[in-house]
Amino acid sequence: MSRVLQVNLAVPQDTGVKNIGTTGITKRPVTHAVAVRAPGPKGLPPERASGLAGDQIFDTAHHGGDDQAVYAYAREDYDWWEKELGRELPGGMFGENLTTVDVDVCGAEIGETWRVGDTLVLQTTFGRIPCATFQWKMGEPRWVKRFAAENRPGAYLRVVTPGDVRAGDEVTVLERPGHGVTIADAFRAWMHDSERLATYLEIDGLPDGLKADIRKRLRR
Repeated sequence: MSRVLQVNLAVPQDTGVKNIGTTGITKRPVTHAVAVRAPGPKGLPPERASGLAGDQIFDTAHHGGDDQAVYAYAREDYDWWEKELGRELPGGMFGENLTTVDVDVCGAEIGETWRVGDTLVLQTTFGRIPCATFQWKMGEPRWVKRFAAENRPGAYLRVVTPGDVRAGDEVTVLERPGHGVTIADAFRAWMHDSERLATYLEIDGLPDGLKADIRKRLRR
């Protein structure tokens, strides 16, 4: 059964690194049900920037807000990374809110909708772009480039219908847009193929904020 294995909330941490400061990338599993709602635009205070009640996001210029309300990562991709890195990677290590099992997170189409549990409905938006905080967290040489090259980014999701989420909740794909462009496809284009990336501006379901980010990236 496709399901949520863990629900993870931030444990704020002072990195001691000047350009990072306090971060919420370290997340730990919780056993209680967590309310999920659309947080609003980027730039809100840390305790309001995530879609999950009780979560915190500190780099609110780059993370959080409606189009990045929830972050999901597949346990199967963690298992792959464990073999590559030769170390244990517990759920929440990559900073995701939902660690999933039997959900094709990176193979999901952009704009695909999922029902999680009884009432919560989420919609995939884009893959997670690796950053300096992620590099600090992992402590692996050239981690940002390595993560980008392997194309296992996990997926950000927006909240379509608010609700609660808990470990064990079933995940059901309600609708796929049918354009065939997956989270992994779009992530690869963002990182390595600007010509292909430009074609994704026409994709139905692509968030307006993400379209603006793509246009900005293409102008560089």
